[in-house]
Amino acid sequence: QQTMSQLIVSAMTVIGILVMMIVISPLLALIAVLTVPLSILVTAQIAKRSKTHFVSQWKSTGALNSHVEEAYTGHELVTVFGRSREVEARFEEQNEALYQASYRAQFISGLIMPAIMFLGNLNFVAIAVLGGMRVASGTMSLGDVQAFIQYSRQFTQPLTQIGAMVNLMQSGVASAERVFAVLDEDEEEPDRADAPTPANSRGLVEFSDVSFSYSAEKPLIENLSLVAEPGQMVAIVGPTGAGKTTLVNLILRFYELDGGKILLDGVDIAEMSRDDLRSRIGMVLQDAWLFGGTIRDNIAYGRPDATEEEIQAAARISYVDRFVHSLPDGYDTVIDEEGSNISAGEKQLITIARAFISQPSILILDEATSSVDTRTELLVQHATAVLRSDRTSFVIAHRLSTIRDADLIVVMEDGRIVEKGSHENLLLTRGAYFRLYNSQFVGAGA
Repeated sequence: QQTMSQLIVSAMTVIGILVMMIVISPLLALIAVLTVPLSILVTAQIAKRSKTHFVSQWKSTGALNSHVEEAYTGHELVTVFGRSREVEARFEEQNEALYQASYRAQFISGLIMPAIMFLGNLNFVAIAVLGGMRVASGTMSLGDVQAFIQYSRQFTQPLTQIGAMVNLMQSGVASAERVFAVLDEDEEEPDRADAPTPANSRGLVEFSDVSFSYSAEKPLIENLSLVAEPGQMVAIVGPTGAGKTTLVNLILRFYELDGGKILLDGVDIAEMSRDDLRSRIGMVLQDAWLFGGTIRDNIAYGRPDATEEEIQAAARISYVDRFVHSLPDGYDTVIDEEGSNISAGEKQLITIARAFISQPSILILDEATSSVDTRTELLVQHATAVLRSDRTSFVIAHRLSTIRDADLIVVMEDGRIVEKGSHENLLLTRGAYFRLYNSQFVGAGA
């Protein structure tokens, strides 16, 4: 902002001084004006060369900052594996790259002011020589030449200031390009003004010939059809990369479908508003994420207007209260930024309570028990069983022990449903689920 205001002031100053020089001597004014296109040409050429280095400078700055943050947050892992020297060596390498890019950018852009000053001095010499000749011939007075020389000096000073500002603007433009790269990404489609809403929240979810891919060259989910009845617990299993998490992300409209449709209580979710859709869904992610604040605040994040009784009820259902009472400050215990003052299992239970308190009609558990021990896993299963009768549940799991009592087990491979049924029936068919089950239990027992 300051640079732009200075730029405007300098431009107005140049215009005012130019008018006065024309009044005194149009010929000398023409000579003085010749420095303007020359200054612009020189500035443009230098700026063009320095821009590449400014872009490299900010890219190197981003890479270095990312490396420092990564090394800081993962310092325990770095220490355990004895990789401190490698981290330091990479820091030195990236820091040197930043130094070189910054040096080149500042050196090249720093030539703008000396170049403009040199042109200004040439202009001063030309005006002094020609003005002296005109005084000798009697066509101009000595006072007019003296006044003109002073104006010419003031005329080149703003040009020099503009050159200095170009240096700062080049750095700003290089930074702005990185911001604009994010802003230029495709916007999500806006919600309809007359978006429909389900007449009732039963939790009926229907996939009808759903197709989706992250890139057109690599199809992921093709012509998938599935019905989850209200109150059912639907378990989705399969190898890594089968499309399990993608499937539930499509319910949340994190991505738009390539084909087919998903119905929630008879309404196409593509026509519903995103806020309305997501307010009906509670989700617990594989990586438990807690915000800085108290345990009470983190539970209430699912519904900010929840009462103290509702918060504690959700904590009891998810067994959070079992460990909260052992903490000195109870629900007022402040969780630090990294959540290091509570265990991974306790963090997962809090995220489950956060999902429960929102009272969704659909509950999604994405590997919710991956970070908990066997005892906590049983607590999570009991909590899920209590809520299952009132809402449709989608459970993504690699540990098949958590989904034995599911109403429907869906086995996915390469984005397709290869099997579906109950635990007992799928074992009898001796197909993909049978192989997964044996790899975890029979193989482990052997």
